[in-house]
Amino acid sequence: MKLLVTGANRGLGLALTTVSIKRGHTVFAGVREQGDRTEALEQLQTLFPKQLMILPLDITEESTCDHAAQHVKASVGTIDAIINNAGLLTERDKRIEELDMNEVHKTFNVNVYGPMRVIKHFLPILSRGDQAGIINISSEAGSFANAYGGDYPYAMSKHALNMFTEQLRHALKGTDISVLAIHPGWMQTDMGGQDAPLSPQEAANGIVDIIERKKHIQASSSFIDFKGQPMQV
Repeated sequence: MKLLVTGANRGLGLALTTVSIKRGHTVFAGVREQGDRTEALEQLQTLFPKQLMILPLDITEESTCDHAAQHVKASVGTIDAIINNAGLLTERDKRIEELDMNEVHKTFNVNVYGPMRVIKHFLPILSRGDQAGIINISSEAGSFANAYGGDYPYAMSKHALNMFTEQLRHALKGTDISVLAIHPGWMQTDMGGQDAPLSPQEAANGIVDIIERKKHIQASSSFIDFKGQPMQV
């Protein structure tokens, strides 16, 4: 399979890229800027030069999303999966009275509008085979049932992402394209911290299993966890 992974330079994005390549897939690893190429990602490209293409892709700029899609189309024609992994967590633990609304806007620009831009430009080159899929990396923080009165920009943006995912699932009904919002669990990343119980690799393995359709998804909505189990909306 040929996969696009945004935010591929670290954390879950790097784990998704690594797991996918080691399973034999080809990955277009989206990174915002040249300087975002981490040593780990560079080493991976050295080891797997034919399977990993590092792709300049700033999801906050529509022109770069369009350019990246045209580059991928010219290179390989079509892709099989879009994984919108890039995300932002700001204004952590701030009360509503303390919020910087510029940071709220920035969060929505990355967590909601970013995936929308990517899908807008990459959907036309997404294959229509029986393994085609769109994965939006979400969070349990985006669930009404799990509202906790904090992290307003992050939680609200992830709920909006869940709604976009469900809308897209209905829009693509009748195709073979799987459309899912996945809660990857609390992971040991820069965002999750080192006290988290999961490694990014564990979450990535579960998500790639879902992409490869090794798990039977029984959820009535598009919101599930990395094990394929339904999440409360």
